[in-house]
Amino acid sequence: MTIEGIKQGRIEIAPHAIATIAGDAVLRCYGVVGMASKNLIGGLADLLQPDRWGRGVDVRVRNGAVVVDLYVIVQYGTRISEVAHGVMNGVKYALEQALGIPVAEVNVHVQGLRLPNDQE
Repeated sequence: MTIEGIKQGRIEIAPHAIATIAGDAVLRCYGVVGMASKNLIGGLADLLQPDRWGRGVDVRVRNGAVVVDLYVIVQYGTRISEVAHGVMNGVKYALEQALGIPVAEVNVHVQGLRLPNDQE
């Protein structure tokens, strides 16, 4: 609602908030078991830990559109390309619905596979 004589302000959304939305969408995707930092060292990953949804997500804004890089761990035995496409579509949809601004790119980096007998 606009009141006459009052200038509209602006809305700022922190990259961490965008990363949280993206991380939530990633972990809802079939075949994804967790997120990883972009420099995965020694097998360190956060497997389905909701308090770390922003981890493994890099957010940038370029020309008014969001660019997201995701670093994921995929369940062994799933088709990696299908999981990655599902992540791309799910994250793009979630961000556009929540933010109302275009998403230019969703880049998925598969940092590892989770074998059935892996234990964290």
